[in-house]
Amino acid sequence: MKNVAIIMGGYSSEYQISLISGNVVYQYLDKSKYAAYRVHILKEKWVLVDDNDAEYSIDRNDFSAQVNGNKISFDVVFNAIHGTPGEDGLMQAYFQILGIPQTACDYYQAALTFNKRDLLSVLKPYGIKTADAYYLNEGDVIHTADIVKTVGLPCFVKPNKAGSSFGISKVKLESELNTAIEKAFKEDNEIIIESFLDGTEVSVGVINYKGKITVLPITEIVSENEFFDYEAKYLGKSQEITPARLSPEMTEKVGAIAKKVYQVLKMSGFSRSEYILVNGEPHLLEMNTIPGLTTESLLPQQAKEAGISLTDLFDNAIELALQK
Repeated sequence: MKNVAIIMGGYSSEYQISLISGNVVYQYLDKSKYAAYRVHILKEKWVLVDDNDAEYSIDRNDFSAQVNGNKISFDVVFNAIHGTPGEDGLMQAYFQILGIPQTACDYYQAALTFNKRDLLSVLKPYGIKTADAYYLNEGDVIHTADIVKTVGLPCFVKPNKAGSSFGISKVKLESELNTAIEKAFKEDNEIIIESFLDGTEVSVGVINYKGKITVLPITEIVSENEFFDYEAKYLGKSQEITPARLSPEMTEKVGAIAKKVYQVLKMSGFSRSEYILVNGEPHLLEMNTIPGLTTESLLPQQAKEAGISLTDLFDNAIELALQK
């Protein structure tokens, strides 16, 4: 029986969502095939947490734990950390050095996709459409008139490297830009300011399922809020319609672009990308390589629609990691 460490938590504002995702993986993993262990990766500690919530320190030299005198090592890691250090390449590089397979993409793909600016730049030569964007690093002089000239109003101000819609603002007036920029800088030292794309928002899961790149049924997102923000994502302030209300031609077009992006980036594991359809053209917003895995999350909803249970979804991820 293979020992599986399900890593969860992380160092960002998303750690609580990650703990929920990790516990869902723990709950649905096939216990007849795997000995599953929950491992919390937190700023203050790395610990294995047993069913009684007792904690055992992780030895970072070889990623093992001593539990009641027994040394527990892991054959494979199921990565359920949203944000740093699980989604930005740090954990991927660490496990690669240790020679322990893990379910997410490789460290370079993780670092690239986690940085919205770099991701969009890499995909541009491949004809992937995106919003107009303006970039700021912390300490840059802010010229609000230049920003408006480049991206127009309304626009979105976002941290460049953060997830779950933390730190994002929709700005309608030039006078609101400085406040929105301050808010985004609380999450990250780089900011991306994007033009408002008026169209249908969809979320597309692409995974490697049984060795084949598979586009899952697409989800349409109808937010009650100004945009698909934290409340809309996690507090029920949005309608998520799977499969999306798109024509067969549009469904095929979006799916083909999402698959192309997955292949161009040499992705592996899970991915979930957000697109806005403007005049029949999909525009990529971002890609998540450790998407939410709670039962309400989009990727599990899409897998369910495709007839893939959570147990099958998680089992497949581990099998592919072990084959890598």
